[in-house]
Amino acid sequence: METFIHQIVAGIATGGVYASLALALVMIYQSTHHINFAQGEIAMFATYLAWTLINAGFPYWVAFFGTVILAFSLGVLIQRVIIRPVENAPVLNVVVVFIGLLVILNSMAGWIFTYTIKSFPSPFPKEPPFGLSFISSHELGSIGVTLVLLVMLYSFFRFTPLGLAMRAAAQNPDSSRLVGIRVGWMLALGWGLAAVLGSIAGMMIAPIVFLEPNMMSGVLLYAFAAALVGGIDSPGGAVLGGFLVGILENLLGAYVIGTELKLSVALVLIVTVLTIRPAGLFGKVIVTRV
Repeated sequence: METFIHQIVAGIATGGVYASLALALVMIYQSTHHINFAQGEIAMFATYLAWTLINAGFPYWVAFFGTVILAFSLGVLIQRVIIRPVENAPVLNVVVVFIGLLVILNSMAGWIFTYTIKSFPSPFPKEPPFGLSFISSHELGSIGVTLVLLVMLYSFFRFTPLGLAMRAAAQNPDSSRLVGIRVGWMLALGWGLAAVLGSIAGMMIAPIVFLEPNMMSGVLLYAFAAALVGGIDSPGGAVLGGFLVGILENLLGAYVIGTELKLSVALVLIVTVLTIRPAGLFGKVIVTRV
């Protein structure tokens, strides 16, 4: 029973990471109607920046918030310099740009930091609090960081004028321009926030999977599955989908298919959802009358 509880809790911890990355994918999709295939590489590169700051002698949480600022700046820069010129281009052109960005960031990380696997520190104590044996302190801390982040994002988009303006710019850019909202900069801020979500997900998962240029490839696949299960146009659905995928991955890997085939869980979920309900569990089904 204790092992089963541990698998559930560990699934919630990793599911929180998937939820953060899935939410970043949904934010980009809502504003561009494209999937950002480079989201995982942006998160990986930001995690390397955090590792650099920590090795330079900065305390973990100083490096953490410094990385958040750097990741936000990187996301805004990518949108303004790379994505903005092709935002009205054909879909295939945009997909090629995203894939090119993925390859460039992956190659740059390997060139600058090498492909040697590196350990990434956890900010949480080695021993779990209150003598808990079914959860590690990093898993508990990761859950806490994810929940705080999600509450902050919800409050930002729900109650602040800037958050409401960003939502309006993503959902109806033409009407937003008519009321004076600078849609281009709102989209750039959305890219910055998506990069922040990715960077935090990377820093939370790096102590578990270790740090190397391909560390986010499997994580991004789970995030895709989470976004599709919840609904690619539903932020809340992506969050719930992330936790669901994390729990399913752990339970099936531990009791059904083994750890070697855990990645197939994400692939099966993606194919199943696209076949049965392409809009996801909480996505909107758009019907066009002809």
